[in-house]
Amino acid sequence: MLISNAFAQAAPAAAQDPLSSITGILPLIFMFVVLWFLMIRPQMKRAKEHKALLEGLQKNDEVLTQGGIVGKVVSISDAYVTVEVATNTQIIVQKQAIGAVLPKGTIKSI
Repeated sequence: MLISNAFAQAAPAAAQDPLSSITGILPLIFMFVVLWFLMIRPQMKRAKEHKALLEGLQKNDEVLTQGGIVGKVVSISDAYVTVEVATNTQIIVQKQAIGAVLPKGTIKSI
């Protein structure tokens, strides 16, 4: 009536910049690289060290479990380790539960 309708005008077709798609993906690539070096790579390194620790486990090694139990390895099977925590007291734990191998004589010093 008194006010006329305002219509948006179509912009002329602009030339597509070939670098615009790369600059849009660049922050994602940068975040992935940072994530790789700060989180994924150290975790893979720790897993490799833990696997080597478990493969090198031998009878009479003094170990610390992830639950905090200190004992001496009595026997080793594929998935389980028998640990002597006191005289004539043995427990069976999963191999993955072994957190560290302690130096010889640690149990006597405790």
